[in-house]
Amino acid sequence: MSKPESQATNFVRDIIKADIEAGKIKPEAVVTRFPPEPNGYLHIGHAKSICVNFGLAEQFGGKCNLRFDDTNPAKEEQEYVDAIKEDVRWLGFTWAGDVRFASDYFDQFYAWAQHLIREGRAYVCDLSAEQASEYRGWATKPGKPSPYRERSAEENLDLLERMKNGEFDEGSKVLRAKIDMASPNMNLRDPVLYRIRKQSHHHTGDKWCIYPSYDFAHGQEDAIEGVTHSICTLEFADHRPLYDWFLENLPVPSRPHQYEFGRLNLDYTVTSKRKLKRLVDEGHVDGWDDPRMPTIHGMRRRGFSARAIRNFCDALPVAKSDGVVSIAQFESAVRDDLDKHAPRAMAVLNPLKLVIENFAEGAVENLSAPRHPKEDMGERRLPFTREIVIDAADFTEDTSLSRKKFKRLVLGEFVRLRGAYVIKACRVEHDANGQPATVFCELVENTVGEDPPEGIKPRGVIHWVSMSEGRKATIRKYDRLFLDAAPDKGEADFLTHINPESKAVLENCWIEPELAEALPESCFQFEREGYFVADRFDHTSEHPVFNMTIGLRDTWSAKQ
Repeated sequence: MSKPESQATNFVRDIIKADIEAGKIKPEAVVTRFPPEPNGYLHIGHAKSICVNFGLAEQFGGKCNLRFDDTNPAKEEQEYVDAIKEDVRWLGFTWAGDVRFASDYFDQFYAWAQHLIREGRAYVCDLSAEQASEYRGWATKPGKPSPYRERSAEENLDLLERMKNGEFDEGSKVLRAKIDMASPNMNLRDPVLYRIRKQSHHHTGDKWCIYPSYDFAHGQEDAIEGVTHSICTLEFADHRPLYDWFLENLPVPSRPHQYEFGRLNLDYTVTSKRKLKRLVDEGHVDGWDDPRMPTIHGMRRRGFSARAIRNFCDALPVAKSDGVVSIAQFESAVRDDLDKHAPRAMAVLNPLKLVIENFAEGAVENLSAPRHPKEDMGERRLPFTREIVIDAADFTEDTSLSRKKFKRLVLGEFVRLRGAYVIKACRVEHDANGQPATVFCELVENTVGEDPPEGIKPRGVIHWVSMSEGRKATIRKYDRLFLDAAPDKGEADFLTHINPESKAVLENCWIEPELAEALPESCFQFEREGYFVADRFDHTSEHPVFNMTIGLRDTWSAKQ
């Protein structure tokens, strides 16, 4: 069970290993859990947590539960439940048994709340939210007891039952634990256990008028499920004494322990669910699965593979401190994955028409090229015809440019078409604005896969697509959503940092014919352009749609 040298630091793994070696637990008895609240779509930070929780269970032969902490009906929806399950499956993980919900345990939570009241450790409080805040004190000032703190157990049980039955208005009463109003830990100053919320719940319907707080539900859920290592992010460290207090004061069936690790933060990224929801609700993006979003749905639609996301997360340490990871590091992991697994193809995003005058009109010569330069993926068909398109940026009439500065097609000179002939640009026709519209060329015979005759020196190699055999396609180009490395820091609204050029839709693009038949979510390297994916929803053979995943290299850092 020794840690391979290639594995990133993971203090929780080391704790589990030590527990096993000390005989405290058997490897197969290790139980972790991933407990998202279904109030939004999962993002890259959740992907890290998923990899940690499911990965540790897999490593030790234990199990990991998927549990929805659905204690707030005002913000939770079935749509989010379904999306989260899909994300976990897509990342390649399988949860133990059935999906679990905090709401599955609502009856038990209520019974335990009654238990705390009988033991003199909980009471119903009538303070308003403003009054409760005032009574709570400050970090440097002790709180003072609620005037309702000493109600009898009988009165509290009666009031709680009536709260459950819907007799009181929202906000008029809460159930609070009776702990220590002078505690330096604000979480222990008589925290709320139940609030009145007369809202329908996605899982329990209208059965309940009161709902437990996350703090009251969390540890008890772990105990019911036999979780051995409850792994949270650092913001829950101050909640651990409360987590332990509940376990110590309730007749729970097991005693889990909470561990906290630093969450994954990326620069140029926002991962607050509230802010992500604002981006969606206000129309700044095209939904939770917009390829510019850091959601798992968004990354999937952009063409990031589950394998690349897992490799990236697994390479990061599981440490006891927060930090910010460069998004360039994440993008590098995506490039490394795509470079190995993405077949090559050609697409022209800004087309300029070429006519090969010494190639027969109507003729089609089927050339071929490898689908990948290193991996064995077979060959692809490259139909060559009299009329082709190249990228407009690959042609110039300026013959003064040196070969070092411009390694493409120049009027009167030669260039090689990728996987095809060497051609020479002979003359050009212009449009009404004086821009090149059609370039008339001649090919050099017997140069497919062969060097040209002596004296002919192509400037470089450019990509192309046949106009008669290729297909028209829509290509969506994406860039980073934010211009600032820390968009949600400082006083300015994070929306002021949105990159206005983060999305461009190109309609007049040309692709190799086989690309039109690509299955949705198939990824390709469009030679000299970047990595692209067939859109998982919009792509069809009749109307091909590709999303740009990432460029061939990191040009953003150089620009900055």
